[in-house]
Amino acid sequence: MGLLDNVLRGRRDDAELGKGLWRRAHDRFQRGLDRYHQVLEGVEDDDLYAELVVIADALAELLPRVRAVCVTCQRLAPSDGFDVPGDFAGVHRSLSKAGNALATTAEAAAMLSLAVGPVPVGALSVQRRAATVLEQVEAAEDSVPR
Repeated sequence: MGLLDNVLRGRRDDAELGKGLWRRAHDRFQRGLDRYHQVLEGVEDDDLYAELVVIADALAELLPRVRAVCVTCQRLAPSDGFDVPGDFAGVHRSLSKAGNALATTAEAAAMLSLAVGPVPVGALSVQRRAATVLEQVEAAEDSVPR
């Protein structure tokens, strides 16, 4: 059943997100989120894990918002390539920054998981990077031309 689910999900994504710019922005965010969760699985310190799980939950709540922005943009400015429509440059820029910030958030979490001994400030560096992800998702939502 897993194979059929993947095929159906891929077809739904093609219909809603297209195969170009907006699909790529959505998928990049999703890959960053998956990477963060992979890092989380390797954290052995219980206190750090508890802090990182809260951040993981907040980041996971952003995925439907990113998808909604990408679906809206695909509907308003369909894309099967990689050219950014002029009116949508701000949206694309914010989505790209959100994806980059999510990747650096996962990287910061990975670095913390490798720390030897207790981390004096906890997951503060990860929290700061996650806040940037939220800011960029909000900027993308605000930048969608109406």
